[in-house]
Amino acid sequence: QVQLVESGGGLVQPGGSLRLSCAASGSIFSIYVMGWYRQVPGKQRELVATIGTGGNTNYADFVKGRFTISRDNTKNTVYLQMNSLKPEDTAVYYCNTRSGRFNWGQGTQVTVSS
Repeated sequence: QVQLVESGGGLVQPGGSLRLSCAASGSIFSIYVMGWYRQVPGKQRELVATIGTGGNTNYADFVKGRFTISRDNTKNTVYLQMNSLKPEDTAVYYCNTRSGRFNWGQGTQVTVSS
């Protein structure tokens, strides 16, 4: 089973930036559409961005123009560059396939606060 390990979260002031990473074990990573998701307590997990096997990307409206998803198939890693962060971006961020195929990792906490 593929293991997903997210990292790169932290505390940042509004307007700041963070870069999240998600490392996947196994060699089949490259065949999947990958996505970043986020969840706050009491709410459902929501999709933030996806990246296809060929690099095509899609974003939720609430992050368009601020976040950029990318992937490096040689490293089995997907990234999320987050700029112009807002307090409402505070959440635990996870990665998984577009269909949530793999077991969810622990996620990485992002807190945007002054």
